[in-house]
Amino acid sequence: MSQTFRPGMVLRYPYLWHWQNGNGETEGRKDRPTAVAAVFIGRDDRQYVLLLPLTTKQPPATRIAVEVPTTEKKRAGLDQELRQWILLDEYNLDPTVTSYYLQHTSSLGQFSDAFMRPVLTQFRELLPTARRISRYP
Repeated sequence: MSQTFRPGMVLRYPYLWHWQNGNGETEGRKDRPTAVAAVFIGRDDRQYVLLLPLTTKQPPATRIAVEVPTTEKKRAGLDQELRQWILLDEYNLDPTVTSYYLQHTSSLGQFSDAFMRPVLTQFRELLPTARRISRYP
């Protein structure tokens, strides 16, 4: 079954942090909420999804993140009681059709366009320097 991904969609995904990748790890330690930032066709004619991690741990001042407002947590299917942030300075890149991880995930909800528009504008500005983890060979 093929899933249609779109920006703002929130998925449970075994996100691989940049620091874990740097330590030689190849698998995310747990499924966590992630936000779809972009879906695009690569030079190899495959469709890819770019995923931003969400965290309940307040990011240090050295990280670039946006706190998720209460109304958006509800739309996205996130825990209302916990503060949550979308990190913008790193991301996972995964092919939609051949990804083992994306085949076994489902949508929790969807952030509104009004919330995602400025988030994605800021992310696009950071993209050239953001830390990318490619989840494919």
